[in-house]
Amino acid sequence: MRTRLLGLLTILLFAVPAVSVGQAASNSPDRIALAPGDMLRIAVWREPDMSGDFLVDELGIVTLPLLGKINVRTIPLANLRDTLIAAYSVQLRNPTVTITPLRRVFVLGEVTKPGPYAADPTITLAGVIALAGGATPGGDLRRIRVLRDGAVMATRVTAGSTLAMTDIRSNDQIFVDRRGWLDRNSTLLASAVVSVTTIVLTLVLR
Repeated sequence: MRTRLLGLLTILLFAVPAVSVGQAASNSPDRIALAPGDMLRIAVWREPDMSGDFLVDELGIVTLPLLGKINVRTIPLANLRDTLIAAYSVQLRNPTVTITPLRRVFVLGEVTKPGPYAADPTITLAGVIALAGGATPGGDLRRIRVLRDGAVMATRVTAGSTLAMTDIRSNDQIFVDRRGWLDRNSTLLASAVVSVTTIVLTLVLR
């Protein structure tokens, strides 16, 4: 009996797909490379001419001062910093480089200026919505959805969550929904209730 159980456990152990770990790692935000439309913010200490925001073109290539064209679409973010520092070290002595990826995301729905925005993954959703001019009077920051390729990835996302925490990626859509009818008309309803109450009391006290 013991031999049969050990044999069954061995079969189950080796039946687990070997690619599952790799797939999980590839889905990690740090393992995802920049995409066309994203930007790369680089600050090289004491080298202002090499610092700035650099656009990733439609081929996934960013053109950097001193380094030229680099295909960042094939370099995961976890490795990008080391790759660029190594490249700068060829021309600069002990370079101090700060690299910040800027994801292109679309802020849509009940916002003042809907459209694409470049955002640091450490910024909150409220911060990204602020870039779009903030929510309209009809917008509800308690009702934020994240869409990717036409599919809803998350609903009721907290405005205080960062892009990284929410796993928001390049070209994702941050959609601010409209407030419910009751929320939008609460003042009107309160005024109507007061008016009706006043009329009723007036009639009763006559």
